[in-house]
Amino acid sequence: MAPKFGTSGLRGLVSELTDPLCAGYTEAFLATTVMDGTVLIGRDLRASSGRIAAAVAGAVAARGLRALDCGVLPTPALAMAAAAKGTAAVMVTGSHIPDDRNGLKFYTADGEITKADETAISAGFAPLDCGPGALEPHAAALPAYRARYGAFFGPDALRGMTLGLYEHSSAAREVLGDILSDLGAEVVRLGRSEQFIPVDTEAVEPGMRARLAEWAGAHGLDAIVSTDGDGDRPMVTDAEGRIVPGDRLGPLTALWLDADTVVTPVSANSCVDLMDRFKVIRTAIGSPFVIAGIEGTTGGKPVGYEPNGGFLTGFEAVREDRSLPALMTRDSVLPIVAPLAMARAEGLSLADLVARLPARFTAADRLQGIESAVSGPFVAALDPGASGLFEGLGPVADVDRTDGLRVTFGSGRIAHLRPSGNAPEFRVYSEAESPEATEEILQGVMKRVSDALS
Repeated sequence: MAPKFGTSGLRGLVSELTDPLCAGYTEAFLATTVMDGTVLIGRDLRASSGRIAAAVAGAVAARGLRALDCGVLPTPALAMAAAAKGTAAVMVTGSHIPDDRNGLKFYTADGEITKADETAISAGFAPLDCGPGALEPHAAALPAYRARYGAFFGPDALRGMTLGLYEHSSAAREVLGDILSDLGAEVVRLGRSEQFIPVDTEAVEPGMRARLAEWAGAHGLDAIVSTDGDGDRPMVTDAEGRIVPGDRLGPLTALWLDADTVVTPVSANSCVDLMDRFKVIRTAIGSPFVIAGIEGTTGGKPVGYEPNGGFLTGFEAVREDRSLPALMTRDSVLPIVAPLAMARAEGLSLADLVARLPARFTAADRLQGIESAVSGPFVAALDPGASGLFEGLGPVADVDRTDGLRVTFGSGRIAHLRPSGNAPEFRVYSEAESPEATEEILQGVMKRVSDALS
């Protein structure tokens, strides 16, 4: 599958992300945006990211601009630096997908590009054979990102907590540990890898879940935290090492910020709708759609989050005379720190804090090796009422095709099928009134979908 834009950024096989292709997409992006004479470039820890960053720098130089190298850093840190400098940025990352794939994320001074921007970039693309470009070191982005959280939360927000940091190959592994220490936590660093590990915070594999539980018990941890490869999606466990889903972290973070509007994809847990605390706006899946939803609100204090945990702040939040500026791209640090700070402030464990949310539970998994040319037509043709995929779930109460096929049954249980737009994956989501029921739905539907597609 040729490189293409998906839910967030351009992605494709490394073998297809040639230097002329990466330079050509960069040139098409630069032709559509405003810069200050420089372009910021960041990257994740994939083996191919350095080579692709040099190709991006070549396109920057071809326009007579300076390429500033921010090095390995979280995507939101790069986006924040671009906004502060009033210029454009390119992040070389494939996020959570395997190491044989990579991609580009584009940022203007206003934040993440829109779907309309993606269309314009694709229309303007032509391969550009300009050779690699020089990268000038630019060290300001990471310190500013670190200071953002220290200034808002203060040095005692996590005082007395012992937190495990699963480092793996995350681009955030250094700065996240620094931030947690700045806020008073004792940090135990775990599982660093020199090989890229495709951590998907929305579908953590059983072996990894078992390892997290072992770490939590062995080190007496209050929680374990981590991110995906480019540091824009959080992974958080409670003291038992059990994953706290991103769409549970999202409502807690919105409460901490005193938000009044929540924008979230159709696939997110419906507990936020039952809280009777926020105006809830549902979107298609992908941060550009969440951003569009936030920008479509009038006044107020809007935020957004995705089921993967990535959190977007659409207003300047204030607590105890400390402010947190808006950041209109997916971020992992805020939805890690805010729930932990809330739990500490209220004298609760993280598990007890999460248990106060309405009892709606979600699960997600993926079938790999299924191309969108197969999965897309398969989902489009499904009749949920007649399909054997949902055997035993009862009568259909509602069907939502905003993004894939989301079916709500008379019992209130939910199954959601969604082909990936930029990877050979087929996502399955489930929601129910208990973790056991949620897992049962997920595994049953996953098996039937797998059988049908095979």
